[in-house]
Amino acid sequence: MMADNLYWLGHASFRLDGSKRIYFDPYQLPQNSPRADIICITHEHFDHCSLDDIALITTMDTVIISDKAAARKLQNAKVLCREVRFLSPGDNIEIGNIKISAVASYNTNKQFHTKDSHKLGFIVTIDGVKIYHAGDTDLIPEMKNYFCDIALLPVGGTYTMTPDEAAQAALIIKPKLVIPMHYGSVVGSDTDAKRLQDLLKGKIEVKIFKKES
Repeated sequence: MMADNLYWLGHASFRLDGSKRIYFDPYQLPQNSPRADIICITHEHFDHCSLDDIALITTMDTVIISDKAAARKLQNAKVLCREVRFLSPGDNIEIGNIKISAVASYNTNKQFHTKDSHKLGFIVTIDGVKIYHAGDTDLIPEMKNYFCDIALLPVGGTYTMTPDEAAQAALIIKPKLVIPMHYGSVVGSDTDAKRLQDLLKGKIEVKIFKKES
């Protein structure tokens, strides 16, 4: 499965080495990180739209996909890339053979990521596999319409779902594999990832990634 080519870089940051190299929310990357073909940015907050990390992996061939606020931040910083495209939840684009769907990502019981700010999650279809990066979200009704093979779900609480809420989300989405994220750096701990794994034992496979260095 594509998870063999997926690397957790800490917090909510992942790299996918498929037919194109895709990063999600690059943050605190090693200096020798390989360059990106596509970068998906869920929203403008510093731990998801890190200008220094984006500059580290961007070339003039890189396409950056983001929400409107992050696109404005990137354009104001004059990030050098092929293109910055902003999407709203429900939008879809294709880059070569890769389909990227922007989906809703928001808080329901806190005000860090409001629904009307239109922050994003992404469902990326690449090499026959659908990967869902949830962004900074709570358990939301829209998840019943999200279909994927691999779900990257936040578990750290405070700004996102707790492990218990992430388990509920997984049972709604029904992916083949869940990978916990958004812990171990800004907020959350290894205990949160392990709790998600325990809650879904015998129901959905949960793989806890070791952070790449």
